[in-house]
This record gives sequence, C-alpha cells and structure tokens, in this order.
Amino acid sequence: MDTKEQKKEILLTGDRPTGQLHLGHYVGTLRKRVELQDDPRFKQYVFISDLQALTDNARDPEKIRNNLIEVALDYLAVGIDPKKSTIFVQSQIPELAELTMYYMNLVTLARLHRNPTIKSEIKDRGFGDNIPTGFMTYPISQAADITAFNAKYVPGGEDQEPIIEQTREIVRSFNNIYGKILVEPYMILPGNDVCNRLPGIDGKGKMSKSLGNAIYLADEPSVIKKKVMSMFTDPLHLRIEDPGHLEGNIPFIYLKAFCKPEHFAKYLPEYKSLTELEQHYQRGGLGDGTVKKFLNAILQEELQPIRERRQFYQANIELVYNILEDGSKEARKVAAETLKKVRRAIGIEYFDDAELKRTYQNKYNNILSQAAAMQKKTK
Repeated sequence: MDTKEQKKEILLTGDRPTGQLHLGHYVGTLRKRVELQDDPRFKQYVFISDLQALTDNARDPEKIRNNLIEVALDYLAVGIDPKKSTIFVQSQIPELAELTMYYMNLVTLARLHRNPTIKSEIKDRGFGDNIPTGFMTYPISQAADITAFNAKYVPGGEDQEPIIEQTREIVRSFNNIYGKILVEPYMILPGNDVCNRLPGIDGKGKMSKSLGNAIYLADEPSVIKKKVMSMFTDPLHLRIEDPGHLEGNIPFIYLKAFCKPEHFAKYLPEYKSLTELEQHYQRGGLGDGTVKKFLNAILQEELQPIRERRQFYQANIELVYNILEDGSKEARKVAAETLKKVRRAIGIEYFDDAELKRTYQNKYNNILSQAAAMQKKTK
C-alpha cells in the first residue's frame, strides 16, 4: 500500500451471497458505495461474506456457491469499480477466521444474546433453541472483517448499528488489554431515513429475499412493472375521489427514496414536487394507478443502466472471477499485516520474538550457573 493509500480513511462493507441484491440493498448501501469510491478521502473495501452466509446455510452450501457470482455481478452492475474499490471474497482471507478466534475471548455469550440485531434475526429465522454457534457469533466475525482492514467507517442500514457497537466494544477491550492496535469503526447511514429500512412491496416488513417481497436489481422491465403495480397502498382508498393516507403506502415510500425534482417534468408534468403529489392524494382525486405508473417510470430509468452493465459482465464471467481473485489477493495482504500486529500484541509470535528467546536463555543460563556453583561448593 503506497503512502497516499495509507493516509486515506478506510471504508468496508459487504453482503451475504444468499440471493441477488434488491432495491433495499441499493438505497441502503450500494448507491453510497458508488458515491464514496470517488471521494479522494477514502479507500473502500467491498466484500462478499460467504462465511457468514454459511452460518445459517451450512446444510445448503450450493446456495452460497451459486449466488457468489450473482452478488459480484450486482456490485459491478451498480457501478462499484474494481479500479477504485477492492472487491474480495471473505472465505479467501483465512486471517479473518484467526482474528475471530482471538476476539471470541473478549465477548461473553450473554452479550451476544443481548445484541438486538441477533435477537431479531434469530426470531425471523425461527431457530428456537437450535441456534447454530456460528450464527450466534457472527457479530464477532464481522468485527474481524472490519478491524482487519483498519476500517473507520462502515456504510450500512440502521439495523446494523448494534453490530458496529459490538465491534467498538471488542476494539476497546482489545486495545485496553494489549495496547492500541485496532481502529474503532463508525456507521455511515443513508441520508434519507426511508432508505435505512426500505419496506417490501407487500407492506408487511423490510424488503427481503426470504419474504419474496423484493424488487431485484436484475429484474426485467416487465417484472418491475408487475411488482410496482401490485404494491400495497391505502386499503381505504377505494375510489379515486376518496381521501388517501400516506402512512404505510408503499409507492409513496418508494418515491421518497427514488424521486427527484426532474422526474416530475419528465413523467408527471402536472405536478411540481412530491409534496404536491402527496397533498392531492390526501385530499382525494388522485388514483393509485397514476402514482404507480409514475414510480414505475422512475425505477425503469434508475435500473436500466444497472441492467445493461450487468449484461456486459454476464457475458464476461471470466473477467468477474479475475476481479474477485485479484481483489482477494490484495485484501489478504492487508489482513495479514493486521493479524501480525494482533499476534505480536497478544504475545504469540514466538518464533520471531528475539527478546523472548534472550530472556529464556538468560534465565536458564543463570539457573545453570547457580547449579554449577552449588556443585562446586559440595565437592
């Protein structure tokens, strides 16, 4: 790493390869990653967290194997540039597993159980009492990912804040015991509150692969249109003239995440702003179909270049593998340097510790000298 790179603040973020990425990922962190990679203040690492995906998919490893490239394609399609961001695969950096082991000794089971993100995800997955140990400890694994690259900032949604807080606790514990080695990380949240937790098209909760309520970045235009037109709206808005409600109304929530002033002039010139559109809907006289068609036009415009870039990389899969392999090699060098510092701080770099060798040699030289002196006296 050259001097210029060393002076930059480090960003790190990743995704589990359990399926294609969707609009929730896009507004939550992907757009921000593309923006930040062009900021000269930062150096960005983006990784595919296949090891963490295995914590609750160990009996279905093909799911992870089959989705690894899908996630890589989505990264490249949204505009994450391997010349500006290092893209790597978690399992190809064995140093991360070793760091996880050291950090496990600094976290209690009780603290893991209190983590709100873990509690929520355990409930969502219906584990009951059969929680895989790896899943329970994945916040520690994430701490290893973050600290291995000295990441100061982690772009993500608000649901990840408890994970980052736990990482900070691990960093503080380690640094208090072994000396200041690790960097304490902080979240970068999306600027728009709606983007922190984009709901699914059914209005029942967060957009999720497992719930089948997502619009994927790779969806064809006809699929996107069908999903938009099926979005949950206001169940009380039965006729166009009825006053409508915005709370829980999915098209309006999505418009807050995607709508720009120029979209009105282009697709809905009778309105000048989202506020004006919302006010008309609330007083009655505006149909859900008009709102959905407007949203569909916006999403089609947003996703078209993403889809085109994806098609290019789909036709060049060997290039995608090369990008991941090269990025993983670069990332491993950085993680190896951090691991070396951690091992040295803990005191387990035995074979390179010349001072420890001298200490032992002097200790036993003294013992041998004393024994020889005692023998001489007894003769």
